[in-house]
Amino acid sequence: MNDPQPETNAVGRGYSPHLALLAVQAFFGSLPVIGKIVLGVLPAVSLVGFRIGITALILFVVQAFRRRIWLKRRDDYLRLAILSIFGVSLNQLLFIGGLSLTKAANTSLLAVTIPIFTLIVGAVAGSEKLRGRKVAGIIIAAAGVVLLIDPRNASFSSQTTLGDLMIIVNSLSYGIYVATSKEVITRNGAFRSMMWVFIFASVICVPLGGYSLSGIDVAAVEPMIWFLVLYIAVIATAGPYLLNAYALSKVDPSIVAVYIYLQPMIGFVLAVIFLDEKLGVSFVAAAACVFVGVYLTTKRQPIEN
Repeated sequence: MNDPQPETNAVGRGYSPHLALLAVQAFFGSLPVIGKIVLGVLPAVSLVGFRIGITALILFVVQAFRRRIWLKRRDDYLRLAILSIFGVSLNQLLFIGGLSLTKAANTSLLAVTIPIFTLIVGAVAGSEKLRGRKVAGIIIAAAGVVLLIDPRNASFSSQTTLGDLMIIVNSLSYGIYVATSKEVITRNGAFRSMMWVFIFASVICVPLGGYSLSGIDVAAVEPMIWFLVLYIAVIATAGPYLLNAYALSKVDPSIVAVYIYLQPMIGFVLAVIFLDEKLGVSFVAAAACVFVGVYLTTKRQPIEN
């Protein structure tokens, strides 16, 4: 049997996975603003149900057209079912639930733990080598995010404890997903793998979302809200998850995770463009830390003879 690792490493040296990861952060970065508009009308759990259900349907139609539905190995169905719990169901439900019980600043600060959890889980699972350069890169990038957000804006108290814990478990859950999904995604391809991940997740989240709609008058929801729900499902869910899966099949899990630190940077730049906010010295310092950290984490390791 041929070892696929050299080919994977060769592709990983290209720009395509990094461009994909940049697009992921841009797509995810648009979610808070659009999501806030929708959540003013629809319950949070129903939005999760719509996101996951619509994404699963779109991916199934695409894969049915391509005639690439079934997985290569029978045991991969169980693997992807478990990954769907960590990467989608728990990730989505815990994040939205935690966000509703804590401050946005707390959520942003606690999100810096995702790459840390990913690196630790990957090292334990054997999918990631715990190199000093990567550890240093993640720490430096995390410091940049903390500087950007300013911990003084956070408020960790008894009123936010449950929400903070939910965000931490959410970060751990997503870290487990990123650190352990590379093999099965590489074997089956990004589209086919994500289709099954979202199909399995929809079994849990769609019924919960439907039940949460029972308390509102669906007929009274304006068409623009349904358009934004579709945008969230296609542009801010299906697109980034597919691109993330593609990148994960090409590069190490820690590289995929560290790009998350670019999301607040994108948010600040968008605020400057659309809200006429000003960039200060702290932003420049934070940006420098994030970019240095991402560079160290993504820098190719020299091949040992």
